[in-house]
Amino acid sequence: MSRCATVSRDLDEPIAGTAATARTWLLLEQSGPWGAQALTMSHLDPALGHALEKAAEGTGVRIALIRRPGRHADFGTPAVRQVYAAHTTPGNVWLHSATTRAPEQLLDLDFVSLGQGTPQTFDAALQGRPHTGDPLALVCTNGKRDRCCALLGRPLAAELAASGVEGAWEVTHLGGHRFSPTLLVLPYGYAYGRAQAPHVKEVLQGVREGRVVVEGCRGGSAWERPGQAAELAVRSAVREYAVDTVSVVRTDGSAPHWEVTVAHADGRRWSVAVAQGASQPPRPESCGSALGSPARMDVVAVRELESTAPAR
Repeated sequence: MSRCATVSRDLDEPIAGTAATARTWLLLEQSGPWGAQALTMSHLDPALGHALEKAAEGTGVRIALIRRPGRHADFGTPAVRQVYAAHTTPGNVWLHSATTRAPEQLLDLDFVSLGQGTPQTFDAALQGRPHTGDPLALVCTNGKRDRCCALLGRPLAAELAASGVEGAWEVTHLGGHRFSPTLLVLPYGYAYGRAQAPHVKEVLQGVREGRVVVEGCRGGSAWERPGQAAELAVRSAVREYAVDTVSVVRTDGSAPHWEVTVAHADGRRWSVAVAQGASQPPRPESCGSALGSPARMDVVAVRELESTAPAR
């Protein structure tokens, strides 16, 4: 039986503008197996998982579980768990880390403040601090959501870890199963699809150098999907890859047509026309699902604006 990722790759489905949307990511280590809804279907206390889901709702914070690559039999709950928080909006990008013996401490966080890009609540509640290690390479491996994530994601995560990528983690869900293996890189929040280890290492080197690799990029999670496609189109058009130089400052319109304003830190601005199309021919959005026509973000035009007022 064909897998959804195989069909998507064979049909050369466009990948830009398909990243999950989150201004802030909150990641909690949880070993053992994960269910389809991992926060409430894992060895994390389901009542805590539900409370965290409710606390994050509407705040711009997306919560995911992480675990180190490898076998995932239940060896008991770890005494000390790793926790990360990352904000991905250009101009205020940060990644903080902490450890906890009591994951219910995450309920002490001010999720609204965290979603707005303030790390103080994370640091106060969890004794967090700025992360000083390698960038994080989060590979979706949750086979209970889609088998492609397990069949393609787990070998990638294992290969990265075996080759010395210290920031490699498995993560519960990044969306877009048909683009497996999918990857999120923090702190900058760019997502990638159809990822292979050599390309991931190139992406991570780019992060260390403050540079975005646009090949294979699904978009930056700070933006809604039309903005993701528009930002990548501008970066490609003007060959600007420095991470903090390009921002989506305005999105006008609604599906299926948007006008997205993209600004450069040097004052240049562009108007990007983005249209939502339907992928043809029909294909499964995930393994085992009925055939459908997933939405795609098509950049119709990129036009530089005359205004050179400094970007705000």
